[in-house]
Amino acid sequence: MNEHHRVVTPEEWLKARLELLAKEKEFTRLRDQLSQQRRELPWERVDKKYEFDGSSGKETLVELFDNRSQLIVYHFMFAPDWDAGCRGCSWWADNFERNVVHLNHRDITMVAISRAPLHKIEEFKKRMGWTFKWYSSGGCDFNYDYCVSVRPEQSAGEKINSPLYEEHKMLPRPATLFYNYSETETGLEELPGFSVFFKDGGGNIFHTYSCYQRGLDMLNAGYHLLDLVPKGRDEEGLPHSMAWLRHRDRYED
Repeated sequence: MNEHHRVVTPEEWLKARLELLAKEKEFTRLRDQLSQQRRELPWERVDKKYEFDGSSGKETLVELFDNRSQLIVYHFMFAPDWDAGCRGCSWWADNFERNVVHLNHRDITMVAISRAPLHKIEEFKKRMGWTFKWYSSGGCDFNYDYCVSVRPEQSAGEKINSPLYEEHKMLPRPATLFYNYSETETGLEELPGFSVFFKDGGGNIFHTYSCYQRGLDMLNAGYHLLDLVPKGRDEEGLPHSMAWLRHRDRYED
């Protein structure tokens, strides 16, 4: 890589760095403006009743807040018939795992929710050494309503071996899902995302934000670190963008 990269004097390097710094500062200002606009989005009331399976038993959506007013839900890809959670979602979980306690002290509860049965979730969670709360939504429509799971009638039939992931199979035929706010054709029965909710003093719940696809990058410090180094994400030429990725306990070294 070095033979194709320009090497300059310290003075030239500083000049180039200052030029980039000006652009970085402008990007930071624009990001702050975008974050403010995100917070100013109108809300939608959540009137539907959801019930989840957790380590302490059945819990409703309001109980997931754990006496706080703000809730972040990570939609973790883990279908009922999979033996393990998605590798990509596992990397995201590795990144937010230790932040949960800090969020708690800013009036925020963060949890993961998947359609897999609770016993599979807890077995995988133990294997990965995570401590965040993780619930099963297998008994309600939560995943379908927040557009991260293909409904059973769309995914019927014998699944086929996946060229992307070893931990699960693909749908027998592509399904259409309203994902990332547009009609999307997918061969996966589960897709990632995160959703934000607010609970007022009267116990009313409001959906304030949901995000999918590249919007999830803001939750992954690992990708931000890769973006700092000369090779960047270095995913060009791979069968798909995260073909290099493994569960944290499955790297060969």
